[in-house]
Amino acid sequence: TSTLREWAVIWHKLYVDNKTTQFRHVQQMTYSLIEWRSQILSGTLPKDELAELKKKVTAKIDYGNRILGLDLVVRDDNGNILDPDETSTISLFKAHETASKRIDERIQEEKSLQQNLDLRGQPIFNTTHTYSLYVNFKNFVCNIGEDAELLMSLYDPDLSKFISENYLVRWGSNGMPKEIEKLNNLQAVFTDLSSSDLIRPKISLVCQIVRVGHMELKDGKKHTCGLRRPFGVAVMDITDIIHGKVDDEEKQHFIPFQQSTAVARKMGFPEIILPGDVRNDIYVTLVQGEFDKGKKKTPKNVEVTMSVHDEDGNLQEKAIHPGAGYEGVSEYKSVVYYQVKQPCWYETVKVSVCIYISRCHLRFTFRHRSSQESRDKSERAFGMGFVKLMNADGTTLQDGKHNLIVYKGDNKKMEDAKCYLTLPCTKMEMEEKEAPSGKNLHHLANFTPTKDSTKDSFQIATLICSTKLTQNVDLLGLLNWRSNSQNIAHNLRKLMEVEGGEIVKFLQDTLDALFNIMMEMSENETYDFLVFDALVFIISLIGDIKFQHFNPVLETYIYKHFSATLAYMKLTKVLNCYVGNADDSSKTELLFAALKALKYLFRFIGIFVACMTAILRQMDDFHYNHYINTFKTRQDIIDFLMETFIMFKDLIGKNVYAADWMVMNMMQSRVFLRAVNQFTSVLNRFFLDQANFELQLWNNYFHLAVAFLTHESLQLETFSQAKRNKIIKKYGDMRKEIGFKIRDMWYNLGPHKIKFIPAMVGPILEVTLVPEPELRKATIPIFFDMMQCEFNFSGNRNFHMFENELITKLDQEVEGGRGDEQYKILLEKLLLEHCRKHKYLSASGEVFALLVSSLLENLLDYRTIMHDESKENRMSCTVNVLNFYKEKKREDIYIRYLYKLRDLHTDCENFTEAAYTLLLHAELLQSFVLCSSSPTCLPSSFMEMWEKAIQLSKELADMYENKVFDYEGLGNLLKKRATFYENIMKAMRPQPEYFAVGYYGQGFPSFLRNKIFIYRGKEYERREDFNLKLLTQFPSAEKMTSTAPPGEEIKSSPKQYVQCFIVKPVMNLPPNYKDKPVPEQILNYYRANEVQQFTHSRPFRKGEKDPENEFATMWIERTTYTTAYSFPGILKWFEVKQVTTISPLENAIETMELTNEKISNIVQQHVWDRSLPVHPLSMLLNGIVDPAVMGGYTNYEKAFFTEKYLQEHPEDQDKIELLKQLIALQMPLLAEGIRIHGEKLTEQLKPLHDRLTACFKELKKKVEKQYGVITLVSLSCCLVRLSVTSVASSVVSTSSTSSDSTSSRPGSDGLVISLCT
Repeated sequence: TSTLREWAVIWHKLYVDNKTTQFRHVQQMTYSLIEWRSQILSGTLPKDELAELKKKVTAKIDYGNRILGLDLVVRDDNGNILDPDETSTISLFKAHETASKRIDERIQEEKSLQQNLDLRGQPIFNTTHTYSLYVNFKNFVCNIGEDAELLMSLYDPDLSKFISENYLVRWGSNGMPKEIEKLNNLQAVFTDLSSSDLIRPKISLVCQIVRVGHMELKDGKKHTCGLRRPFGVAVMDITDIIHGKVDDEEKQHFIPFQQSTAVARKMGFPEIILPGDVRNDIYVTLVQGEFDKGKKKTPKNVEVTMSVHDEDGNLQEKAIHPGAGYEGVSEYKSVVYYQVKQPCWYETVKVSVCIYISRCHLRFTFRHRSSQESRDKSERAFGMGFVKLMNADGTTLQDGKHNLIVYKGDNKKMEDAKCYLTLPCTKMEMEEKEAPSGKNLHHLANFTPTKDSTKDSFQIATLICSTKLTQNVDLLGLLNWRSNSQNIAHNLRKLMEVEGGEIVKFLQDTLDALFNIMMEMSENETYDFLVFDALVFIISLIGDIKFQHFNPVLETYIYKHFSATLAYMKLTKVLNCYVGNADDSSKTELLFAALKALKYLFRFIGIFVACMTAILRQMDDFHYNHYINTFKTRQDIIDFLMETFIMFKDLIGKNVYAADWMVMNMMQSRVFLRAVNQFTSVLNRFFLDQANFELQLWNNYFHLAVAFLTHESLQLETFSQAKRNKIIKKYGDMRKEIGFKIRDMWYNLGPHKIKFIPAMVGPILEVTLVPEPELRKATIPIFFDMMQCEFNFSGNRNFHMFENELITKLDQEVEGGRGDEQYKILLEKLLLEHCRKHKYLSASGEVFALLVSSLLENLLDYRTIMHDESKENRMSCTVNVLNFYKEKKREDIYIRYLYKLRDLHTDCENFTEAAYTLLLHAELLQSFVLCSSSPTCLPSSFMEMWEKAIQLSKELADMYENKVFDYEGLGNLLKKRATFYENIMKAMRPQPEYFAVGYYGQGFPSFLRNKIFIYRGKEYERREDFNLKLLTQFPSAEKMTSTAPPGEEIKSSPKQYVQCFIVKPVMNLPPNYKDKPVPEQILNYYRANEVQQFTHSRPFRKGEKDPENEFATMWIERTTYTTAYSFPGILKWFEVKQVTTISPLENAIETMELTNEKISNIVQQHVWDRSLPVHPLSMLLNGIVDPAVMGGYTNYEKAFFTEKYLQEHPEDQDKIELLKQLIALQMPLLAEGIRIHGEKLTEQLKPLHDRLTACFKELKKKVEKQYGVITLVSLSCCLVRLSVTSVASSVVSTSSTSSDSTSSRPGSDGLVISLCT
């Protein structure tokens, strides 16, 4: 019943995660258990049937627990669960071994029933390392008229080589498969593909078409038939399919693997080779040849026949496989090229031979094929070649190309293996044998090598894929150690020089050889040490990242194939010897390597650990005390404790037992805990006082205790509720016991504590991060004690060492997944409580506590958001964290987060922001790090930000010219800068839009909640697209339709509300551009870049609507957003800071000011450049002086220039005067504009100009009458603006009082004006 409850939770999760296969598997097992449970509870079964059914139930439960990743349950012979308290340690260990082996065998049986395809022994839920491509051949449409062979294989175009063997389809001349039963049933699996194959840049499926028939298609009945002739090739790019980019609905489904499905293997090994996998394939490629035409007028039509023979010349039947899908053939005949002197075949076949390959060789015979059948029958082989598959030293033929000797002569001798096997087979071998003697080797009559008789040559290539045959002579010597026992020591030493890839291919055979040597050659202890070193070498090899996917292979070997049960005695002896001689410098490296390999060494010594645990389990307080008293000197006790602490820590850190051996692991932990607690009393008794304190011993104790407390097998919160309850009931929470002991031991240290600061900050932090409330409350105060200790004893009256170490370790631990909101709250609370009670630490301690709390909040946000799909959110959190570290001057961590931010920007193609991020790192350095190969790498990173690139290039140029004197680099830099200037004036640059985005409601994370941000859009990004992207990130958010600030109701709502609208950047022109006629191309950059203020104007009505003048009650709320940093920067968004509102009168002043400025700008441009077109000026003037508009003054007069308004708003007197002056100022500006318009007059524009002049005359008359006369004075063709004096002689600035002051606009200070009353 408890099993069904536990499975039900997992079953539900599988359903939620949509893991259909596993879900159905668990469903079947669950239904079986429910049915059997009913039968047991019915009480109707006979005793023998009941016993049998109980065995069946326990077997099913054990099997199910294994595949679901649950703990192994150990039982006695009757199926009853063993009680660890009533069972000896050794018996418990053996019960685990037996149960594990039984379940493994059951899983293998189950898998073999479910699948015909060998899955390389992968566990059901483990990640696969081998991939396959399923191909279903539908049809072949080509009007050949003869039979054909279709050879399909995988091909890498970049490397120009085939990577798989062929899948062969024989197609009949009738347009159907030769074997009619294969019609609509042609399918193949290209298997053994590894993850490296899946990331090849390109991969193709190639189909080579070979015609089988006459020499020529037109040949008749009297012509030779059955010839293999080249016909064509088809290629399909399957890169996207292999990369998983093609949306193929069937790719995730079960492949209908049938008996007729062909399996085409990779020409090479899969990613991992498990014990028991046997492969013995040699791939032979007929590369090319060159054959003398002899007495013939034209080159020969050469056909190569390949066959496999033993040393006696006996043919090996069906040893050659042209392609998957058919049985092997005894002879393989090549394609025939018509009258080609140098045929290039590149035909690959697989040769499968038995492991007694030493007696085999390949024979190649060469024959001219005539198109006439009568002539062809009389043709005999004109030459032969051969190659032995094994070298004289016992190694297999090396991979690569081989130039074979083509022998000619008597045909009978060509077939006599005893004749030709004494001769060299390759040209290299012939040269090596001739060199010492200087004699030719063609001593057989009528049988000569081509070197002296013809120009014929023949080349093949071979590739060995064998788990039994090696091309390495040193490895071969070890594997064949019994036949060469005098060289065992030499071969063991040479093993460590063998290339790792060769060893892992023969891992099982190598390990078997090592253990057999150790057990069978027991009289020689030298071998024990050499075998131990070799074993450590192999384990270290598999620990390397290059071969880490072979870990399952080693695991499988240990559990299923390792049989040297007494090897642990010898391994333990060698290990003890190395540890005992740790001070011997010659053995230091060997010991270090052995300690790194302890995880697997102890798997081979598994029974040793169980024995040690059994001994410790039987010891009580008396035994421990007595044992300690047996040591004669204090140093002996130190040595013993040191070795014990190191051994315990290694045993804890490197799991001796499998993860699902829960009972064994928990019992070992309980025994170790009791032993460690016994040793703490020894520490306190002998090594605590000032005279006898042993720093390293105490240090080892603390690290052992922390390793024990944080071990994964004790982290109860990671287990199911059922398992948690079971452990607590049986063993309690051992973390609390050891944690309280750590606390007590720390406080016992007294004045010695300072010696452990800052080294122990990290380990104590690990303890406090364990999510157990009582443990946290007990150990967090240690931090305050460390602060107090450093403050008192460091001499600096601060705790900087502790602070820096805690920040560093906290960053690492939280990023690694530890820590939570509850920890942050408790840490802040306890630190504040302790600090506030302290006379000297109350102020600095409180600041530190709040600082750490703030850091934790940022780190937790960062960790949470790192799993978010939104890269924007991840960037925000990253910036929050790096800003914290920048303030704390922790450059090491700050730089790490800078590069994380850079990577996020690069992934999103935000190259400008990525460059600004890198610039922050550059600013930390004394000078830029120059790269001779790319001297302008940083400026170039700014994409189309040419102005920024120019600025940086100037800094670099100064360094090149005046500091490093790199004139060549300077020249390249200046050329680059020239292109930047040219781009500014000529290239088109789209200006990005800026958006204000508000995130309202409690549903958003803290770094977004009720905040407004300015976003810099991408090029050509519309608001609709930006809105869609926003809502995609927050699918549950509600879009706000109003741009008004939301009320408290929305801000405190548990929902999510998003507000988005366009804002206008406020140009911030550099001072050197003021009062100068700057080209528009230059100004355009500053209109959207290097900006920090943005405005948004929202019209609204204030008060009742005035039917006569709607303008009077129309207000404009203009919000000015000021960001912490200017755009562009390290983010595409920054938080806003300020909101301001302006009145209708201020709005009118701003409108007039902007209009005057526009007139002033266009007038100045025409003064400086007479070639400008007049059309924009015409439109501007007409829009102002038109009688229907009349400058817009009428509305102002009705709204503001009344007694009623002045009575209601007496504070606006100065602003009204300013507005009147701005109206008056517009007249001379318009006059200057009309004057310039007249100078550029054309015949077509004369009517318009006359009308403009007349309208302006009327407008000017009215304005001057009401607001006075202002005249303009030209000064050196330059217009400079002075202050305006009112009629009342009060001095008022003409610049706007709004935040958009005219000083920010080009050309705004450009008029000399005097007032005439």
